Amino acid sequence: MSVTAAESVLRVEKGHAAPEELAAITAVLLARAAAQPAPARTVRDTARWRRLERTPGFRAPHSWQG
Repeated sequence: MSVTAAESVLRVEKGHAAPEELAAITAVLLARAAAQPAPARTVRDTARWRRLERTPGFRAPHSWQG
């Protein structure tokens, strides 16, 4: 199977990679691509941090929200 430079998936930017090295990196990349995705994160209804744009501009000096 002949592969031209335009059809290749990997490209060596610097140095000279041996065919064994290219095969090893290809195997690692394919294994990572085939791995199961991480479980989806749960969505929360409320934010865990304070939304400063939603707070009033003035707070009384005796306020407990200090």
